[in-house]
Amino acid sequence: MKKFKKLWIILGSILVFFFFLTVCGAMYVNTYYHATDEAKSRLESDDQVTVEKIKGAYIFKPIEYNTGILFYPGGKVEEAAYAPLLHTLASEGILCILCEMPFRLAVFKSEAAKQFYHKYEVEHWYLAGHSLGGSMAASYLAKNVDDYQGLILLASYSTADLSNTDLKVISLYGENDQVLNQKKYLANKKNLPKNTKEYVIAGGCHAYFGKYGKQLKDGEPTITNDEQIEYTVDSICSFLKE
Repeated sequence: MKKFKKLWIILGSILVFFFFLTVCGAMYVNTYYHATDEAKSRLESDDQVTVEKIKGAYIFKPIEYNTGILFYPGGKVEEAAYAPLLHTLASEGILCILCEMPFRLAVFKSEAAKQFYHKYEVEHWYLAGHSLGGSMAASYLAKNVDDYQGLILLASYSTADLSNTDLKVISLYGENDQVLNQKKYLANKKNLPKNTKEYVIAGGCHAYFGKYGKQLKDGEPTITNDEQIEYTVDSICSFLKE
């Protein structure tokens, strides 16, 4: 009897432990930064950009285009938060595809771009992403270099070695970003091609590439959310025209 009692205690402890892990995991994946109402309003079509929701993505489609951007959102950020950035880029004649991620974590679907690559007639494809999304985009790109023209990193870095490729790369981050790990950012710069363009946005922060409010541990911006997005759009457009 004592042996059975001890066995039940052990089994009970294991069950309690796994129940605790399940509850904590569910709480984690369901806790994320929500897109603002202003951001969600940019999911509507206008006379320059048609916005379409399909399985796995939002499509921001301009009237004419020959360049496309496949965008991976930041970790634990609602995808719609990046609608202002991508809608504005689309108004400049760039097809933009905002990929949705399981549990809002690109690490679970780094190959998300694959399902959209052949759906649209695009001459020049770029992968892009914010924070964790940028790193996962770079990881996927390293395995599919021949399919893409380049990479756009927003407050992010590549742990995959792209240094010996002919890819065009642009990297932007905010001056007051306290979320981006600068030690890792600097250590991984060696993974990017030598001609990589780097821009530090004066007064910018980590969260202002999207619109989802203040991010935990981020620095205080001295520019507006709209100003950071406008700077980012201008920099990306100039980069794509080079």
